[in-house]
Amino acid sequence: MMRSELREHVFKMLFQIEFNDAEDMPEHMRYYFEGLDNAREKDTDYIRQKYEAVVSRIPEIDGILNETAIGWKTSRMNKVDLTILRLALYEMRWDDAVPEGVAINEAVELAKKFGGDGSSSFVNGVLGKLASQES
Repeated sequence: MMRSELREHVFKMLFQIEFNDAEDMPEHMRYYFEGLDNAREKDTDYIRQKYEAVVSRIPEIDGILNETAIGWKTSRMNKVDLTILRLALYEMRWDDAVPEGVAINEAVELAKKFGGDGSSSFVNGVLGKLASQES
């Protein structure tokens, strides 16, 4: 699979945590992987590892998002946008294999595909602000 496809699968797995208990997620992941026809073992390993890495940092990621997105606490954000922002922020801060610009661009593309009318602008604005803070 291409990296953008893998990222989309990570996004879908992360989105599920908004609606399921943490202890149920391994079973959800197993069912999800059973439905992936073209996934090789290295693909499912990548998805699982990135999912777990993001989940392990959610409190820290949400804290950063709450400080950055003025007027938009994570508790009020659209769940699709929040999930995209979590994944992108993880990639920007902690995944050295993903350049910052790629993380932002891929997040905007996910927002266009899965989010609402203003999702791509919102995601781009929050991530742009985060990027400028790091410079």
